[in-house]
Amino acid sequence: MKKLLIFAIVAVGLLACKDQNGPSNPVAKNGALPGMFSVSTTKQIQFSQGNLQYQAITHTWRFAEKQYDMIGTGNSYISPSYSGWIDLFGWGTGNNPTNSSKSDYSAFVDWGVNAISNGGNEANQWRTLTKDELVYLFYNRTNAASLFGLGSVNNVNGTIILPDSWSTPQGVSFTPSTAKGLADQGNFYSNSSSDYYSYNTYTVEQWSVMEQNGAVFLPAAGLRRGKDMQNVGSYGYYWSATPYDEGYAYYLIFNSNSLIPQINGTNYDGQSVRLVR
Repeated sequence: MKKLLIFAIVAVGLLACKDQNGPSNPVAKNGALPGMFSVSTTKQIQFSQGNLQYQAITHTWRFAEKQYDMIGTGNSYISPSYSGWIDLFGWGTGNNPTNSSKSDYSAFVDWGVNAISNGGNEANQWRTLTKDELVYLFYNRTNAASLFGLGSVNNVNGTIILPDSWSTPQGVSFTPSTAKGLADQGNFYSNSSSDYYSYNTYTVEQWSVMEQNGAVFLPAAGLRRGKDMQNVGSYGYYWSATPYDEGYAYYLIFNSNSLIPQINGTNYDGQSVRLVR
């Protein structure tokens, strides 16, 4: 009886580990999603399969298995000895991902200098978009205003970005937020009269169809200030590689009724990182 009990405990433990780590995203190739996105007049990029994650105790970097995965309140445990995963980082902490104080951000080190375990596992294969590239993505590429929309995937709020060559596949639908009244204000999009997360809602199965055709999803993973978590599930904050001035850097921010591709904030805030290649 004791042997059976021990076997059952071990079996459950193995299943739990498998569920936690999961297989690589079957749509991604070496961590890259299939869609191509223009970020300048001469450059296209591919997004990584999910937001960047880090485990301090093993010094391991990985991409989230699914695009809608986010750590959430677990980021409050950030420390050099933490055995869990984090996915909110101070600006440019590719060399010191567990920095969380105000005094440790004098220089930018791109997170892409590291080997990403499920992103090819080689250093310097990935990078962070610049502020100008984010602006081009949402404002200046052909049909830019029609190639993004706020919405939700598997009940997770966020922003959907479509590749340059997009044709909505059979069995799903997509409506740009600008077609629902999200107004271009010159350098950002806004309309406080509507909850745009309520449009473009997808089940896991529906999102799989979108993803196979190149769609990207940025979850509203919130913000970490020190070890205090804020706005998880309602706001998305994504670092660019571009500094603003001493102590500040540019990032993308969105919520249920606005999207701003170039705003600046304190570089010690923990924000999401979505790498490209």
